[in-house]
Amino acid sequence: MTRYAYDRLTALDHSFLLLEKPNAYMHVASTQIFEVGPLRTPEGGVDAQAIKDATAASLHQIPRYRQKLVKIPIEGRPVWVDDPTFNIDYHIRHTSLPRPGTERQLKRLSARIMQQHLDRRRPLWEIWIVEGLEGDRFALISKVHHCMIDGVSGVDLLRILMSPTPDQVIEEPPLFVPRPAPSGAELLVDEVKRRVTLPFQVLGDLGEFLSEARDVRRDMASRIRSISSMLGRTFRSASETPLNREIGPHRRFDWFSMDLADMKRLRRSLGGSLNDVVLTVVTGAVRRFLEGRQCDPTELSFRVMAPVSVRSKEEQGALGNRVSAWIIELPIGDEDPRTQLAKISEQTTQLKESKEAVAAKLLTQAAEFTPTALLALGARNATRVLPFNLVVTNVPGPQFPMYMLGAKMLEIYPHVPLLDYLGLGIALMSYDGQLHWGINADYDTMPDIHPFMEDIEAAYAELGKLADLAPVEPAPSPPSPRKPRGNGASATT
Repeated sequence: MTRYAYDRLTALDHSFLLLEKPNAYMHVASTQIFEVGPLRTPEGGVDAQAIKDATAASLHQIPRYRQKLVKIPIEGRPVWVDDPTFNIDYHIRHTSLPRPGTERQLKRLSARIMQQHLDRRRPLWEIWIVEGLEGDRFALISKVHHCMIDGVSGVDLLRILMSPTPDQVIEEPPLFVPRPAPSGAELLVDEVKRRVTLPFQVLGDLGEFLSEARDVRRDMASRIRSISSMLGRTFRSASETPLNREIGPHRRFDWFSMDLADMKRLRRSLGGSLNDVVLTVVTGAVRRFLEGRQCDPTELSFRVMAPVSVRSKEEQGALGNRVSAWIIELPIGDEDPRTQLAKISEQTTQLKESKEAVAAKLLTQAAEFTPTALLALGARNATRVLPFNLVVTNVPGPQFPMYMLGAKMLEIYPHVPLLDYLGLGIALMSYDGQLHWGINADYDTMPDIHPFMEDIEAAYAELGKLADLAPVEPAPSPPSPRKPRGNGASATT
């Protein structure tokens, strides 16, 4: 029995560390808005200590939150070890807006907090408690490095840190005793042993991939085609657009909400999946946005990357990334929303039938063979030949209220990080009957982020007219006069 303990990062988890640059952080985040309720202090603030104590009491269920990274000598692959100097005061911060703080101010604060890199010498997460928000509300701004979680595991974290009932019971947590970390020599020896056995593990995954085929000859050909098709899209760069240029270190963050029931009625009326409807709304918004930037949408090949969970039932609740990706061509050259939806639905149906997500999982496993130096080289160059123009991620959240020590969470706005040459990212999360949109943008690439949100609203309204529905208005935003787009345009964040 070994005297030490550590956890390896998968090649996919490691890739999110390698993709991080001074101008491009790689943590996922969210801004959660709560009613103050029982967390109000006698002075009119928020009981930050109670939130800190409740989080500390849950950390035994999230071991990664008390682990930090160390590197294997020579090879350079990072591993997780327990942090013997873990201090929760570093990870949970308390601040305030100037009272009464507006949502516009909260958006600006969220952008500033999110654009700051996490310290790799410590566990890679932070929670900011923000009091002073108008309407008797407060916010939590949460940051977790993408090497730790994907969207689905992020929702699992919500269920650990919060409660589905107002009467949350905080139990005494078990004593945290850090496990001994391995020495550099021990890590290196273990890595050599792992490399010897790795081919057998990959062959096992390949066998599972093949064994799922009922009609071996037909399904084998289908699966090989899925790998070939996926690789073909991956190595084909997308069109250059005003959204795809070298980004800076600063961000704008904006948000709004839609009624989830209305979105589902759109889906039932027009066909396709809920995510197909979301992508159709994005298509209409991108088309309007590019026209406003004096671009001809009919001359562009505009593709989005849509993460797809490949998490098995056995992996539910586990941290780390269990995702693949679909690359979908948005039909921005078509003006008719019904045609846009039909073309998107056709693509997503083919992607489901082709099992490309499963094929990508196999290729990700094969990446375990790749030395760290080559992975780092690939990560440095990957963003210059991106096969997509935009990331759109849609994560289903709990459809019932969640509470933090009796304070009801009203809204949650997710935040997807940007890669270099990727000036805009769209993240959605459904929660308690609402579909919350979080729009993250490079500060200089998208000075017109608020007009883009208006483009989303217009595309949504147009779909509603086709379905003979009256879509609800998104949550009101501070007034912002629409100005000509370009470097001189104004924005709300």
